[in-house]
Amino acid sequence: NTIGIDAVAMCVNDLVVQGAEPLFFLDYLAVGKLETTRVTEIIGGVVEGCKMAGCALLGGETAEMPGFYAPGEYDLAGFAVGIVEKNKIITGHSIKPGDRLIGLASNGLHSNGFSLVRKILFEHAGLKPDLFLPRLGCSLGEELLRPTLIYVPLILSLLREFEIKGIAHITGGGLELNLPRVFPPGVKGVLKKTNWEIPPVFPFIQEMGRVEEEEMYRTFNMGIGMVLAVSPQVSGQVMNRIINSGWKAWEIGFIDENRGRQAFVEIS
Repeated sequence: NTIGIDAVAMCVNDLVVQGAEPLFFLDYLAVGKLETTRVTEIIGGVVEGCKMAGCALLGGETAEMPGFYAPGEYDLAGFAVGIVEKNKIITGHSIKPGDRLIGLASNGLHSNGFSLVRKILFEHAGLKPDLFLPRLGCSLGEELLRPTLIYVPLILSLLREFEIKGIAHITGGGLELNLPRVFPPGVKGVLKKTNWEIPPVFPFIQEMGRVEEEEMYRTFNMGIGMVLAVSPQVSGQVMNRIINSGWKAWEIGFIDENRGRQAFVEIS
């Protein structure tokens, strides 16, 4: 019943980074056999995600495909449409050296890196989803199914009050690959990893799989679900507004000059 939240979150979070307000979401669910209770729970998650994002579940399709899916397996897909005034689209073009980078906390894996997680925790370590892990404070299954945070209400409220120069949704590829997408030519991001809290699930995965730290930062969000680029003049106000809204956030780095042609991120 949380999978639907993930489906909505990955769409609407990608919309809001451009300054767009999500309007509606459509889903597609394919199953081998239509089981009313299971389908109701899955779509219930989609409904919950749409409520969190403030958008409408406009419709969708459910396809029953006997023989195509193994018992208990299904596919869930969806897409969202949003709207933003043309002159207010956030492109990152005004980002310049000296600007600050504010990281919004993730609550765990979100929806990325699961191929590696399954290989390490289930195939290699032989762990079971119902295993309670004290360091995580919950079972392994509960941790892995924790739904992606939906940042839409927070981001839209910030955009009404502040100039946000660039926003990056940290998904597959982590900070290293997602953040440079919003940078204009001639700049780079400089991040200090001791500036934010890393959820315990990440060091747990790293230890269990003996994963190199660089690979962790290239695969997972490492505790940062969204990054905002703002001028130093408003960074303190933006931070205060985020924290007063009940969210966790940190100033995780800054923008520096980059003489090379390709934007990148330094993490130290």
